[in-house]
Amino acid sequence: MRNGSYRRATALTLGATLLAALPPAATAHATDSAAAQATAEAARTVDAETTDDFAALADAVLTRRTSALLDGPRATRRAGAVLPLKGDVHVTSSLARTEDTATEVLRDRRARLADLDEAYTAAETEVDVDEVLVTGDRATAQVTETTMLTYKKIQGDEPPTTGFQARHELTFAAAPDGTWELTGFTPLDEGGPAAVNSVADTAGDGGPTFTGMAEEPIDEGGEPETDGPAPLESQAGTTQPTVQAQAKVSASYNYTAMAKYAEKYWKKYNPDYRKFNDVGGDCTNFISQALRAGGWKNDTGWYKSYKNWWYNSSNQTTSWINVNYWASFALHSDRAYNLDNVYKLGTGDILQMDFSGNRSKDHSMITTYKSGGVPYLTYHSTNTYRKSVKSLVAQYPRATYYAFRT
Repeated sequence: MRNGSYRRATALTLGATLLAALPPAATAHATDSAAAQATAEAARTVDAETTDDFAALADAVLTRRTSALLDGPRATRRAGAVLPLKGDVHVTSSLARTEDTATEVLRDRRARLADLDEAYTAAETEVDVDEVLVTGDRATAQVTETTMLTYKKIQGDEPPTTGFQARHELTFAAAPDGTWELTGFTPLDEGGPAAVNSVADTAGDGGPTFTGMAEEPIDEGGEPETDGPAPLESQAGTTQPTVQAQAKVSASYNYTAMAKYAEKYWKKYNPDYRKFNDVGGDCTNFISQALRAGGWKNDTGWYKSYKNWWYNSSNQTTSWINVNYWASFALHSDRAYNLDNVYKLGTGDILQMDFSGNRSKDHSMITTYKSGGVPYLTYHSTNTYRKSVKSLVAQYPRATYYAFRT
């Protein structure tokens, strides 16, 4: 950066000196050329073909990352593929080195998963360009990645696939010859664990980059009631027991309906509900919808009280959208109780995470599948389908987990 700044400053100084030395006609011509260049930069646009090239390059970067997680020699070759350093749209050498480091991080993650008897044999990635903005010689492209991975049959009863959606922002710089260099690749999602191929936290997968709390609902007036102390949750262990937990048995709710709802809307949002992605995350709003689909009824009362839980066309309780308020309501109302191990979760049960260990929980997920004693979780923020508890613990070993039997 210092060398580049130095060269730019030197060039500007030399340019000013040369202009001063030129005769008036030459000076005017140089000024007109500079103005023409500035106008050209201001008018620069990205056509459909270039937009497709942006998407293709994003796909190449993401496919390379995901391939580092896959089992088998073919995947290893794809993970070692060289990103384009030349062409109409290419990466900078600096970003290519960063991606090489990312590949090593993901290979380490693959090894940790293998130690837990989890592996993926194949992956398919699609990239959609949501928006492209051009300002002078800079462009940003916001894209949505949808990746589906195939589980390797190690125990024999793993689900067929797991998947996630992740949003990214790509930053490009235009070269004088009209080509574009990819200079930056930044995750945009707020809330929840990062995608399994994310390398946003290369220092040890300590936690996501997000705020974790949904915005307080619209105030309709009145005074909150005195709630008293909220129930305390107990933490859940993360070591897989040698003996499988007993199957979940209850006639209270329709747990199959909960799972079907969550798996239907994990990436295609239900238009009957508001979204909270832009105010801290949609995870608890999403599990509340699934629980309602399985039979949870409204518990009316003051919307700021953890003792109530409801949703209507204009408002909702804090417990509907907030991780900690939901837990307090679930325990207070006896609609849920804590389990002492995450592997005891059954279909329709809820897992919450505290990434920082400060007892303020950050994220909610619902169990939608279980096989071989392993629960698989579906959630919003980042939108995810059937992520195993194994992979979650491997990605976030320092997090604190709270398991709820519904």
